[in-house]
Amino acid sequence: MTDGYVELHARSAFSFLEGASLPESLVAQAAEFDMPAMALLDRDTLSGAVRFHNAAGKEKLRALVGAEVTAREGFRYPLIAETRQGYQNLCRLISKIKLREDNGAQHNAAALVEDIAEHAAGLICLTGGDEGPLAHALRAGEDRVNTQMRKLVEIFGERNVYVELQRHRLREEERRNQAAIDAAFRFHLPLLATNGVCHAEPGDRELMDVLTCTHHKTTIAEAGRLLAKNSHRHIKPAKEMARLFADLPEAIVNTRELSARISYTLADLGYRFPPYPVPDGQTMDTFLRKLAEDGARYRYGNFEGKVRAQIERELALIEKLGLAGYFLIVWDIVRFCRENNILVQGRGSAANSAVCYALRITAVDAIGMELLFERFLSENRGEWPDIDLDLPSGDQRERAIQYVYERYGRLGAAMTANVITYRGRSAARDVGKALGFDPEVLSRLSSLAPMWGYKDKQDTAERQFRDADIDLEQPLVQKFLSLYEGIQDLPRHLGQHSGGMVICQGRLDTTVPLQPATMPGRVIVQWDKEDCADMGIVKVDLLGLGMMAALEDSLALIKEHHHEEIDLGKLPPDDPQVYAALQRADTVGMFQVESRAQQASLPRMRPEKFYDLVVQVAIIRPGPIEGKMAHPYLARRQNKEKAEPLHSSLEPILKRTLGVPLFQEQLLRMAMTAADFTGGEAEELRRAFSFKRSEQRMREIEVKLRAGM
Repeated sequence: MTDGYVELHARSAFSFLEGASLPESLVAQAAEFDMPAMALLDRDTLSGAVRFHNAAGKEKLRALVGAEVTAREGFRYPLIAETRQGYQNLCRLISKIKLREDNGAQHNAAALVEDIAEHAAGLICLTGGDEGPLAHALRAGEDRVNTQMRKLVEIFGERNVYVELQRHRLREEERRNQAAIDAAFRFHLPLLATNGVCHAEPGDRELMDVLTCTHHKTTIAEAGRLLAKNSHRHIKPAKEMARLFADLPEAIVNTRELSARISYTLADLGYRFPPYPVPDGQTMDTFLRKLAEDGARYRYGNFEGKVRAQIERELALIEKLGLAGYFLIVWDIVRFCRENNILVQGRGSAANSAVCYALRITAVDAIGMELLFERFLSENRGEWPDIDLDLPSGDQRERAIQYVYERYGRLGAAMTANVITYRGRSAARDVGKALGFDPEVLSRLSSLAPMWGYKDKQDTAERQFRDADIDLEQPLVQKFLSLYEGIQDLPRHLGQHSGGMVICQGRLDTTVPLQPATMPGRVIVQWDKEDCADMGIVKVDLLGLGMMAALEDSLALIKEHHHEEIDLGKLPPDDPQVYAALQRADTVGMFQVESRAQQASLPRMRPEKFYDLVVQVAIIRPGPIEGKMAHPYLARRQNKEKAEPLHSSLEPILKRTLGVPLFQEQLLRMAMTAADFTGGEAEELRRAFSFKRSEQRMREIEVKLRAGM
């Protein structure tokens, strides 16, 4: 293929207001043009790298990893990882410049030339477009070009510096290109064509303008030269790029050669979970077994019969999957909390595990409650178990978090990120500001935005506009609606997850870049919990709850006034006075069942056993309510309707909930039964539902679901 081309300098929306397309959109466009590979170089971050890698894998396209690293002088080094060493150096470089600043000064984070030199091994440096080192030197004068080029060659080596050319049909750009060509000739360096991509398609340029205005706190009418001069910074097919560089064909050829030379992708991440230090003569498996057996005797008073059988079955699977270290590390956090008088309790599907109960991670007797262990851990799920720990909010939780940092080192543990995306009010506000809407109109628009739902967003929005006396026929309003739709799900900035912590063997900053969190003394990784899960990075959630603080105080008061030690794991599950209070909705102060909606439904539900409480908590939630599941369930509970599923094949799945789907687990099993989904496809469905309701992922999985059914 003589005219093949590989885009080696693209930015996504994870450059946060400097790119207008999601990584998935860039990959889709590159795949349409039959590119064999592509490089993503977001500004000072690898936040979009995992989604880029995953999307590229589906399209059989190689996802090359890189970043634009801001220099103290004001320009940016476009860097691509050639090897795993290069990737690790890139992570450490970004971490170093980010951690040098506190969170409030992140926009000032920049690399010294010494930082670049220290981390240059395994990296390829491009000379960049208008924001690159060569353009910066050229603006300072021709003599500075030689100095800058000599410095790049000295740092990265002659073989690893490529002189970048971009052509967006701009006169000043051609002047820079000529200087770049001259420099390449003088220093015997290869030329490389790129398109400096900021968005997938030409039509995305208007959205790019909105993001630029948001970044610079201005409007499109007043932005002037801050905006792109044309729409050419999109992914272009090989033939178009070959025409643009017909006079320099080697610049196109070099994109293929460099792409083929780069060996590194995220498939070679190299993350390892840290081993847990066990006593001499023990392995992690044998030590976990001893702890579980001792804990079972404490919990049950014996270790025989049904208890032994279940513990043995769970331990066998934990050993087979190599997860003993994970359970020991969670146990260690719980041990620290217990020894330091910090109330802690596991939540979620971990309560389905007898081993977690024996280790005192959870306080629910999974055997006595007949809970399904496979809901927590099964051989074919292909992912790590997820244990969430509830802690008292405030200082007590912070002590537990700081213990993890101290145990595994400041560069061995970090919180997961939370990618804040454009939704509802934030989308309406930023689009309206960029378009120069009157503040009063903008206030009305942003207040209406949350009402625009998933399926009928356009119809609902137009109806709300009419109700608010906003003229839909105005071109500016039509433009607003179009841009509001386009900006949905684009990342706006990086935040901190409520409690997810990741740890690794060795330095975490060689796996993913780190940066300071908003709260002093905390560090976050640049990937969110979904990205970490995709890359096999293990997360433990340390969540703060006000109710845990209230319980902690209550236990202390009981001990002080009644001289009784209360073990939450040994509370009777069938206390008649508790159920009597629940049935009459006397639940003020009862966690999760004290809202008005809960109190309204409790007399109809009339819970009589623990599983009834499980359903009670689940049913008064947005999913079952919006899905119109609550009323049918309550009617069946009161024998006003026949308890049967929509189809006989769903009977085993929905029997316990009277034929009404209420739980995520039921959704997955229904997809596997009714649509013949594999376990992996069912997990993809779950992720689509939980991924902040990403419309793109929902649409894709809906097509697959309907086809399967």
